[in-house]
Amino acid sequence: MGGLEQRFPVPYKNLSVEIKGNKTDLVVCRYDDHFLVMATQIGTMGTILHARKEEGFTVQPTFTVSVIFGKRDEPMLLAITRQLIEHISSLGSSMPLVLSLGLKDHSMDTLKGIVSAVIENRLW
Repeated sequence: MGGLEQRFPVPYKNLSVEIKGNKTDLVVCRYDDHFLVMATQIGTMGTILHARKEEGFTVQPTFTVSVIFGKRDEPMLLAITRQLIEHISSLGSSMPLVLSLGLKDHSMDTLKGIVSAVIENRLW
């Protein structure tokens, strides 16, 4: 089920999907200077991560991913944040990403489901 894009005050999509039996609310926003993605199964923001593409002279792009608030011992959260920023970059945008994940389940299948739903409803 796709979310309807809204235009004011910033372009965004708001939708709910079921991932591994858990209702997952997603909000994808495009600000002038970054993307914001919120995914929650618990009604709160959870762990907040920041990712950006490093500008440089190398052929291969470099990405920086960091935890702003929340769980710092969850390498899978860093991995899906990196996957999303790489996807954003591959489509030509250099804007950074702020990702909020409030999840009941941090399994690989849940995280893959979130990445798929976000890419399907992307605003980049």
